[in-house]
Amino acid sequence: MTIDRWNLADFLRRSRDRVRPSDVGLAEGPRRRTAGLRREEVAQLAGMSADYYMRMEQARGPQPSPQILSSLARALRLSDDERDHLHLLDQLPGTAAQVLGDLGDVLAQNDLARSLLGGVCTVSEHGRNVIWRWFADPAARDAYPTEEHDHYSRLHVADLRAAVARRGSADPVAGRLVDRLREASEDFAGLWDLHEVAVRRRSRMRVIHPVVGPVDLDCQVLLAQEEDQRLVLFTPPPGSDTADRLALLRVLGTERFPSEVG
Repeated sequence: MTIDRWNLADFLRRSRDRVRPSDVGLAEGPRRRTAGLRREEVAQLAGMSADYYMRMEQARGPQPSPQILSSLARALRLSDDERDHLHLLDQLPGTAAQVLGDLGDVLAQNDLARSLLGGVCTVSEHGRNVIWRWFADPAARDAYPTEEHDHYSRLHVADLRAAVARRGSADPVAGRLVDRLREASEDFAGLWDLHEVAVRRRSRMRVIHPVVGPVDLDCQVLLAQEEDQRLVLFTPPPGSDTADRLALLRVLGTERFPSEVG
């Protein structure tokens, strides 16, 4: 098994930014430009060279050993779920999997998820966000049956409402996302005013892939203990031909694809 270097690099950067120096017994100092740890500090805590760690964050290092990953998990004070994530995504070669933030940002995908659902865009502020793309980009819905669009819209809004409630009304990130969605989409604004609340945990969906055709999927959502991240697994329903289509997709690799419901 191998680890996707780009996903690992992104995860390490985000994890490093979340750890304050005081959390690991380091002085913050007046010249620190970021609230998180510096690369060299993570390397020191993990017992590796700064150059080795820097190359990992730049997605150009070697495949890390389990011992290296364990050292990084300790240095970054990762939770059990985050620790598992370091080893997980590419250990599921027959399952499309992605990690979402509670507001709908795609944080990581394995190769099969990228091939099936499309890679995320990082150009705009909300380019990684599946809810923003669903309501603000008309092309995002083309890959899903028209008769299911209303269902997905309500699902997105109800799940976002639950996340905003957990964060609190004063959360600036959630507030900005909701405000921008209300401005961009009358559909979203109308559904938001209904005040429906539901945490998504399990569902079934159909993706119309441009190469392998319609793909039916069971979606299982595993929540982190703090409920700020979720692992979404897309698996073949029993009795379907989805496994064969996914096997073909693994051979074909990533094709251009507009968006993902998530």
